[in-house]
Amino acid sequence: MPQSFSSPDLSQTRLGVRFFEQSAMDVAKQLLGVIMNRRLGGQILRARIIETEAYLGPKDLASHSSKGRTARTEVMFGPPGRAYVYFIYGMYDMFNVIVGVPGDAEAVLFRAAEPLDGWQADLSGPGKLARAFRITRADNASDLTGDEIFFESDPDYRPRILKTKRIGVAYAKHWQHRLLRFIDAKSPVAAKLRR
Repeated sequence: MPQSFSSPDLSQTRLGVRFFEQSAMDVAKQLLGVIMNRRLGGQILRARIIETEAYLGPKDLASHSSKGRTARTEVMFGPPGRAYVYFIYGMYDMFNVIVGVPGDAEAVLFRAAEPLDGWQADLSGPGKLARAFRITRADNASDLTGDEIFFESDPDYRPRILKTKRIGVAYAKHWQHRLLRFIDAKSPVAAKLRR
């Protein structure tokens, strides 16, 4: 069961589909500082997003969509604002959001977050984040503008954005060197993140 914590401040503005219609590069940067919400029964787990990674569609050799349309990647070619969840290393679910225009197959990976409201969780990596939020492949293709998993802007928070290379994508040739990973250096959790 989720731990108990205080009621969330609902003054933030929920992100709708139009937000996710932007490019992966723009969404990945703009998601830093945003509040992620996960409704589980009568409780909501909340965390501030502090690390993301952009995947720029089929031309991006690190993106799953570079292999074309498959049963696994079909959701990537669909509408923005949907979840793309896949399983790696035999142990981790990885949580992404589809962005851009349908057919472009761009996505943003949620790499790390800072828990809020007294929630004690290690969200310092993409597998840990998905596990703590109880996101699994059953959530693949779910609407991230609905009531189960959703995002809210925080107009009072301004992240300090650090751009860096993606990690674990050596197979992607020259794409491994692109600065497509974004970290909120303002977060105290950022010091724990692998650089």
